[in-house]
Amino acid sequence: MDPVLTRYVREPNGHTLDFFLQHQGYEGLKKALAMKPGDVIEMVKASGLRGRGGAGFPTGLKWQFVLKDTPLPKYIACNADESEPGTFKDHVLMERNPHLVFEGCLIGCWAIGAKVAYIYIRGEFYHVQKVLEAELAKAYDKGYVGKNILGTGFDCDIVIHRGAGAYEAGEETALIESFEGKRAQPRIKPPFPAVSGIYNCPTAVNNVETLCNVPGIVLNGVEWYTSLGPDKNFGPKLYCVSGHVKKPGVYEATMKTTLRELIFDYAGGVRDGHRLKAVIPGGSSVPMLLPDQLDIPASFDDVAKAGSMLGSAAIIVMDETTCMVWVAKNLMYFYRHESCGKCTPCREGGDWLYKILTRLENGEGSMRDIDLIASVAGNIAGKTLCPFGDAAAAPALTTVKNFRSEFEDHVREGRCTVPSDWRGWRVAAGAH
Repeated sequence: MDPVLTRYVREPNGHTLDFFLQHQGYEGLKKALAMKPGDVIEMVKASGLRGRGGAGFPTGLKWQFVLKDTPLPKYIACNADESEPGTFKDHVLMERNPHLVFEGCLIGCWAIGAKVAYIYIRGEFYHVQKVLEAELAKAYDKGYVGKNILGTGFDCDIVIHRGAGAYEAGEETALIESFEGKRAQPRIKPPFPAVSGIYNCPTAVNNVETLCNVPGIVLNGVEWYTSLGPDKNFGPKLYCVSGHVKKPGVYEATMKTTLRELIFDYAGGVRDGHRLKAVIPGGSSVPMLLPDQLDIPASFDDVAKAGSMLGSAAIIVMDETTCMVWVAKNLMYFYRHESCGKCTPCREGGDWLYKILTRLENGEGSMRDIDLIASVAGNIAGKTLCPFGDAAAAPALTTVKNFRSEFEDHVREGRCTVPSDWRGWRVAAGAH
């Protein structure tokens, strides 16, 4: 397929308003503003657009759930807190195509009856924030944002809010808490944000890539959108491919494309002289897949059938030099550090898992430790207020399940048994 979301990301000045307007920029907004808000929601529902932040929830339904009969203001919250290890697609859209993000926010606001859209951007994305702010000022100057947009009487502001650098803020209710100046910790649901979100007002929280799909749906129609991708997995999709591949990067394809095609055709395959060992298909928080499981469409439903999740579509590729005990330990270091601390299983269990994995990695563990990993992880997954607990448990569970012999080798040999170049790479990379 021809790129849709990333068609002009390599063009000089492709991020500017002038360039955007020369390539059908804000035409989707114009069309949406000529429609009834409810018709826009129905159009997005009919398109089958699913959230690109990880959960894959239908966007049109989320908008429909936003409380209507209320005197309270409503909000769109654009989740730009892209913190999942291996994920860098939203970064590209914000930096190289910021007006598409704005256009998606504006259409979303019109659809749900909001007057303000907040873009909650990851705190570390300072350089991206500068691009967004500069281009947003231009959009205000030209009347695409602010009062009486395009002479239609529609008033809508976009506010860029810099996050606090917390991975947990990517969870929608923790994002709202952080936005309100509180610690980024999840709320108990219900009520859901659609009923009580920002400032206890109805809020739709949507991922950057999700909102970037909306202008194309409105402009080109439902039939065009559903022609891209398999059933219930429609539209263009961005994939981040990283790790032991020749050409890591962000690739756009439909969800008919297989994981193997993304790795070997798009990203050039595994580095020369090495063989594929395992793949994490949707960011570090999902179970890994083995080489014989990759001939499936990279869609929400097909990856789920294979026992994992598409998640943020961050495909992390590992070759045979990868020590899986180190992988589990390194990822657990991240989740242990990023736990918000609200839920005891996550707060205490993550630290416990990290200590067990550290013992094994250092050759100081026992066979009982291997079984203990599954026990501890099993008491984290599904027992926390948000999916963070599941994410924290996944690396430990999936590595022991698929590569138990490597853990046993660490116990028997008292050291790592993978090829020596990997151990050297770990030292050079400053691994924890």
